[in-house]
Amino acid sequence: MHGAYGANINHLIESSRWEEEDELAGLFSRRKSFAYDRRGEASQQPEMLKRNLSQVSLAYQNLDAAETGVTSLDQYFDSLGGMSRAVQAARGAAIPVYISDQTQGTAKVRSLQEQVDLEARSRMLNPKWYEAMLKHGYEGVRQIESHLTNTMGWSATTGKVPAWVYEQVTETYIKDRAMRDRLASLNPNASAKLVQRLLEAHERRYWQPDPQTLQSLREASDDIEDRIEGVYEDLSA
Repeated sequence: MHGAYGANINHLIESSRWEEEDELAGLFSRRKSFAYDRRGEASQQPEMLKRNLSQVSLAYQNLDAAETGVTSLDQYFDSLGGMSRAVQAARGAAIPVYISDQTQGTAKVRSLQEQVDLEARSRMLNPKWYEAMLKHGYEGVRQIESHLTNTMGWSATTGKVPAWVYEQVTETYIKDRAMRDRLASLNPNASAKLVQRLLEAHERRYWQPDPQTLQSLREASDDIEDRIEGVYEDLSA
């Protein structure tokens, strides 16, 4: 998107309009390869950026707000994730990615996978968290879907999301029919996106559900789409 500050990887992930992870690395490099000369004029310097990225041995992000985590906002995987993927393209090998959690007064350094694991358990899969979200109705369901999309953004940019996260999200929100009905009644569009994101993660090989689980996801997708069509039919009647 012209004029936007970020790498725009977040927009690609949100829209699902990308094919291979190398596209994400290329987008980051194109967006972030501008440099200023002594006259203050900017020009694109892709080879200079590539040389610098090829010398990077690790990437990290400070986390200093307890209210948000790396799966709360798409800016985290857009920047840190995008850079990590660009470094991998420049070096020909992945690098470790760390999160420096400074939200409790003393810094705690975790690998990205450990951080995603922690946030999945304490947020998306935590009844206290998702029940609090669902009290907000329409917006709460959208927040749940947003966390899943951001989690998949980390899969796409770093490959550091364990498969069990997708499995447990499916168990919690989709295979539990009562929960699925709650989500669909509060926000059918976000519910449909939640199911589609899980299916997309499967198609991109970020997890491999068993045949029964995959069938449950497909049936849930059809069911929610029928609900949405029924709502629009009622509105137009």
